[in-house]
Amino acid sequence: MKKEEIKELSIQELQARIEAAEKAYRELKVTHAISPIDNPAKITKDRREIARLKTVLRQKELAAQAAPAND
Repeated sequence: MKKEEIKELSIQELQARIEAAEKAYRELKVTHAISPIDNPAKITKDRREIARLKTVLRQKELAAQAAPAND
């Protein structure tokens, strides 16, 4: 997913994507521990994708908190 696509998601959609991505990441790590996967760089890619999702989620949460305070 690109940064622009991630920024367009709502908070609930971000939380759902994070849950799904973390579950897939954990499964991938277990699979890799048992037998090496074809593309180990996918582990790093998935971890960074989760970090991007969490970063955007946090930005949106902070923006939502700041908006009522400004009123």
